[in-house]
Amino acid sequence: MSSRDELLAHLRDLDLGRPVRVGIDGYCGAGKTTLARWLVAELGRAGRPALHVDSDGFHHVRERRYRQGRDSARGYYDDAYDLEALAERVLRPLGPGGDRTIAPAVHDLATDEVLTGRTVVVPEDAVVVFAATFVQRGPLRDLWEEVVWVDTDEPTATARGITRDAEALGGPEAAAAAYDARYQAACRTYVAEERPRERASIILDPEPDPSGT
Repeated sequence: MSSRDELLAHLRDLDLGRPVRVGIDGYCGAGKTTLARWLVAELGRAGRPALHVDSDGFHHVRERRYRQGRDSARGYYDDAYDLEALAERVLRPLGPGGDRTIAPAVHDLATDEVLTGRTVVVPEDAVVVFAATFVQRGPLRDLWEEVVWVDTDEPTATARGITRDAEALGGPEAAAAAYDARYQAACRTYVAEERPRERASIILDPEPDPSGT
């Protein structure tokens, strides 16, 4: 396992002659986005260009996300994220022979608007970080230089997720039900089908939760 500081030093010094694509993986509520933001901030302080591509910008539209039902675990697994857009609009352009021109988002989660025409050119020496569940699903598996599994166990991740999402999901009880029926149920499918912890290139020690949950 690696600590956050060890991971930071590794990414800071990793030189491929092109952008480094880093996927942050783990259970819902594991702390993936927190880690991604920390890495990008610290890499910037160390003088290494870094970019966090927010997973909120790579959801499918609501009609697609909920076509199997708002409580469906399989629906979340199959339809939440636009993995094809992530591959074609971000990961492949950053890979060997790519032009480094990416779409920072293809969807606005708040308005449900499909976004087109937004692009940025990523510096040649940048570290690009994307944090989301399911980043090692089949077509994405070979498009990362590093995949970090945040080794927070499911009960701890669930407790954190419920605390974080209670207001948005209608209160703690509703959030707990949603995590049980949809979000962590989908994560269990992912773990069973893809074995993401075993496939990850880096296992990150879980960080203490300052909220005590």
